[in-house]
Amino acid sequence: MKSPAALLLAIALFLGGCSKTAVVAGQRHPWTQAGTLRIAVSEEPKNLNPLLAGTTIEIFIDRFMFEPLLSADAHGNPVPMLAAAVPTQENGGISHDGLTIRYRLRTGVHWSDGVSVTARDVIWSWQAIENPNNDAVSRHGYDDVRAIDAPDPHTLVVRLKRPFSPFVNTFFAESDQPYEVLPAHVLAKYPDINRIPFNAGPSVGDGPFKFVRWQRGDRIVLEASPTFFAGRPRLHRIVIEFIPNEESSVSLLATHAIDYIHEPSIQMYPRLSALPDAHIVWVNVNGFEGVELNCSHEALSDSRVREAIAAALDKGALTRQLTYGQETIATEDLPNWMWAFDPSVRAVPFDTAAAKALLARAGWIPGGDGMVRKNGHPLELQLATDTASATHRSESVLIQAALRRIGISVNVKYYPFDILYAPEGMGGIQHGGKYDLLVYTWYAGIDPDNSSELTCNNFPPHGYNDPRYCSPLMDAAQTVALARYDRATRKRAYSKIEGLLAADNPIVFFWWQRQQQAISSDFHGFAPNPVIESWNAWQWNI
Repeated sequence: MKSPAALLLAIALFLGGCSKTAVVAGQRHPWTQAGTLRIAVSEEPKNLNPLLAGTTIEIFIDRFMFEPLLSADAHGNPVPMLAAAVPTQENGGISHDGLTIRYRLRTGVHWSDGVSVTARDVIWSWQAIENPNNDAVSRHGYDDVRAIDAPDPHTLVVRLKRPFSPFVNTFFAESDQPYEVLPAHVLAKYPDINRIPFNAGPSVGDGPFKFVRWQRGDRIVLEASPTFFAGRPRLHRIVIEFIPNEESSVSLLATHAIDYIHEPSIQMYPRLSALPDAHIVWVNVNGFEGVELNCSHEALSDSRVREAIAAALDKGALTRQLTYGQETIATEDLPNWMWAFDPSVRAVPFDTAAAKALLARAGWIPGGDGMVRKNGHPLELQLATDTASATHRSESVLIQAALRRIGISVNVKYYPFDILYAPEGMGGIQHGGKYDLLVYTWYAGIDPDNSSELTCNNFPPHGYNDPRYCSPLMDAAQTVALARYDRATRKRAYSKIEGLLAADNPIVFFWWQRQQQAISSDFHGFAPNPVIESWNAWQWNI
């Protein structure tokens, strides 16, 4: 574990602005509520069960109350949480053939009701994710487990069906779906966990904070847990307020009514950077902003149509216009700071004439009104996005206009986060495939593994292949990337994967995410990792 001092040092690497009002060390402004952190989130969660989390907001809130086996520090390096150490081949935690992973759990860790956290909790949580009756968003990586043995209450021996190199950073760790471990002694009695009282008010947790109350439509209140294994949190209370309008959140931060805006969209940058008693913390994440194409749509199943859409979108102009020069234009999904990035991969260039020619070759011919038709039917697409992000609202209008210029009619539809990103079993728009195009932000894990988005066996609910993209070439490249533990082999496989994305365009990537977090100058200890901001919340202070 990093010490508080080391974590504070790590923050400095991510600061993108500074307070314009000097604060003497150890002092705070009179408007700050000592020990109480007030956070604005853009959407109310659908539930507080970590195994049913479908949005970054839900995952962010859940981490205050529950812990994974492994997390990551501010630089993205794996660190142990419930596990006593990170399994590696060097320390014997990963077998030579990559098929057996051994975890030793910390001793002395308790649920808030005093019951010990043991291997039984991990095994039950894995079984709950695998239970088809439960609406888990993704089972990626968990499906690769053949069996889990517990030789004693604090030892786990995980046996895989096949080698899976991202496993340690996927299994109750900082993956693209970071699940936490839940209390078996509380939840094992239920045949499914989709609609149980625990989801609205977790009565038992093992995190640094305990659930107090959920005032629907208003806020969630948490208080410090005195029994947290890493020590009593420095904060006494956390108040999470639901503020669906980003302009309102910025006003609240400016007037000191809140202390932290969780993941404000980049469109808020000019206002946030001008606040006198706050600053922006920038976080490099394995993520992107882009538009997803539903390949199960008849027209979008044609790679020429997808390439035409990619060619019609001026990624450079979109990035410059919408991010104020704070983000980097993406080639494909893996960002340029990751070891798996290949600078030789080139995305489809912006070329309106080429886009029109591609549509024509696919049989979509413009009529007198300029709109393309095939067999008398116009190419009409529905573009979905969320209601909360000002950036997404602007982005959707620009995409709509760009595609109209090549003869494609686009209708934009806006959804609340909890509906747009709900699990497939809960009627989610994205995971249920109820869209043609989708403007969204994606955050992945600390490993470059992107197979949950791109392989044929990862259609929801097994993974995040929401575009319903299925390519034998992609599956073959992913098999190599996932089966081998050595970085050189994996890097070559990811070069192939990125090249296939550039050719097939199931997703058009606009820019890589450098996430901004807006915080009060009195808020200290904030050191978000590339996946989740609340991983070290017990070290926060205000």
